[in-house]
Amino acid sequence: MFAPVYLDHNATTPLHAAVREAMLPWLGERYGNASSRHEYGRAARKAIDEARAQVAAAVNAHPTEVIFTSGGSEANNLFIKGAAAVQKPGLVAVSAVEHPCVREPARQLVKSGWRFAEIAVDIEGRIDIPAFARLMADKPKLVSVMLANNETGVLQDIPALAAQVRAGGGWMHCDAVQALGKIPLDFRGLGVHGLSLSAHKIQGPLGAGALIVDKRVELAPLSAGGGQERNLRSGTENVMAIVGFGKACELAAAGIEERARRHGALRERLETGLAQMGAQIFSAAAPRLPNTSFFALAGIDGETLVGKLDRAGFAVASGSACSSANPEPSHTLMAMGVEAGLARAAIRVSLGAGSSEQDIDGFLKTLGENLASLRTLAAVAV
Repeated sequence: MFAPVYLDHNATTPLHAAVREAMLPWLGERYGNASSRHEYGRAARKAIDEARAQVAAAVNAHPTEVIFTSGGSEANNLFIKGAAAVQKPGLVAVSAVEHPCVREPARQLVKSGWRFAEIAVDIEGRIDIPAFARLMADKPKLVSVMLANNETGVLQDIPALAAQVRAGGGWMHCDAVQALGKIPLDFRGLGVHGLSLSAHKIQGPLGAGALIVDKRVELAPLSAGGGQERNLRSGTENVMAIVGFGKACELAAAGIEERARRHGALRERLETGLAQMGAQIFSAAAPRLPNTSFFALAGIDGETLVGKLDRAGFAVASGSACSSANPEPSHTLMAMGVEAGLARAAIRVSLGAGSSEQDIDGFLKTLGENLASLRTLAAVAV
């Protein structure tokens, strides 16, 4: 079967062989409900407890602070809606470059009497510090800023932002889905009240994630029932996926510095070649994830180019996978002040465990060949 070179690891990652092995028993002889009191149930509970400890260790949290969810989107919704439900309405603020699963639940709070604000970013995609300072003067009750952007890879100074939110009496949430496994994560050091994670970004299974919650923070559950996950996420636990998530966290935490070094070198090789083609690399002057490059070639439609590259054997993205059905230009780039036409030309390459120099060189060669034909067509159309 034809298999394109996969360069879209920010969308999802292949399941690690060791993760698959850890999950397999829970597809067969191990099938207990973790709430049952017999041996089958006790085995399931023990497996969940072990996975909880693995996830906690990966982010320097206590196991009791780990609430398992179906993924990053649910974790984000749980914190924002759960925190709002136990407070009187006030101001909720999120960065202008947040993922829709943060931005939309925050907007929904307006129906419950909350005020909504977006925190501006600069041309590199970093939080605009003067704008953030003005926001703090209005004493927001809830603030959410992602640690690493899923499109540009830009890293925010979360500890500094969280300190200001805490000083004003607010609660700070951080979507760290893209950061896990790519840079060291320290829940304590970040200083946030809630941290969202997802398994499938770190070679774990789809449909598993976690919200790390400061034990001093009270949240209302999104769904009530049997009281699982500290009464915050009722429902019979997906033991297989949770076990896989735990194993993936254990693997991701090991060798993170070497992985970052290797990906950084590959990204530099890629962006050197892109610069020679005249590409504009977004957020190049900002701290970024080492595996992520978001760029545009003026006059070339991003979706068209992604299709051509796919047929030529290279799987990349024209932006966020979660918004790929939306024909509008990237929300992140528009927030950064990028012109709409250039934003529509954007392409994201995100590296992973199997990425190699040969992949980068082959991609650049194929990109150059397709670029020439697309520019010829564009000239004819004019």
